[in-house]
Amino acid sequence: MAYFSEILNGSSVHVLGAEMPLPQAGFITLSVLMALVSITAVVLNATVIAVTLRHKQLRQPLNFALVNLAVADLGTTLTGSVPSVLTNAVGYYIMGRVGCVLEGFCVALFGITALCTVALIAVERLFVVCKPLGTITFQSKHAAGGVALSWLWSLIWNTPPLFGWGSYQLEGVGTSCGPNWQGRDFKNMSYIISYFSLCFAVPLAIIVISYSWLLYTLRKVAKVCGGAAARAESKVAWMVVMMVLAFLVSWLPYAALALTVVFNPDVQMSSLVKVVPIYMAKSSTFYNPMIYIYMNKQFQRYALPLLMCKDPGPSEDEASELQTVVSPMNKISPE
Repeated sequence: MAYFSEILNGSSVHVLGAEMPLPQAGFITLSVLMALVSITAVVLNATVIAVTLRHKQLRQPLNFALVNLAVADLGTTLTGSVPSVLTNAVGYYIMGRVGCVLEGFCVALFGITALCTVALIAVERLFVVCKPLGTITFQSKHAAGGVALSWLWSLIWNTPPLFGWGSYQLEGVGTSCGPNWQGRDFKNMSYIISYFSLCFAVPLAIIVISYSWLLYTLRKVAKVCGGAAARAESKVAWMVVMMVLAFLVSWLPYAALALTVVFNPDVQMSSLVKVVPIYMAKSSTFYNPMIYIYMNKQFQRYALPLLMCKDPGPSEDEASELQTVVSPMNKISPE
């Protein structure tokens, strides 16, 4: 017997006779994959947060955004990926209308905070390396202000659906919730267009502009001075570029799917096309800690022993590859 699940009057209702969007094996596969993603993301992001709290060498202004990204990714995992394990295991959404709104809000809040944090990292690297404002030193107050702004911006734009401007609804194959991309009334359309423009397009533009400028400057500096400072700056910059690319590869398909639905709500899509972008976005939560644990020697030094329950040993000199605010390269500005 085929079943279909929808949210009606605050509870999940099974409609007999409707065709399931996926076979049972498909739902089980999604559940297993999301379980693996959830476990990996929780362990890696919790490790990043823990080692930063435990070791003073990691509590530098340029690491504030990295830790904030780990917090946002952990929140996305706990409020989005973990519930998806359960709902896909049973093959329909089981948490009712209130659960759907709560999941949609939390996942959107943490997801947009993560995207804003990636943009923040790009801007921070731009200011540290390229110094567009001259000799202003990047300090803890600047880093903390940027982190607070990322949460405030996300909260401002994800709260309106709770009060009637936009809404949160089932998406994909009906086992998760997110912003209502299909609503055609003026209030919903105006919200979605504003939301996409200010919470995705603007951060994406900031990322692209910042890293274009940054990579151009790195190439110029490498030709002028070279040396260990330039290599350290370049390595850190490429680490963050990898994070940005991983994030965009994860989220661009979801953004493309959402835009397609917004401007053509009657478009017919296969279940696979609906599912893949959504779960690619949710899987982004474990890419970032893998990248900066693998590519950053400081995080690697403290995170790997913690993961293997070993003592990291005596601390290194605090003048690390991430402490770029005092490196010679920062004294050179592009002409």
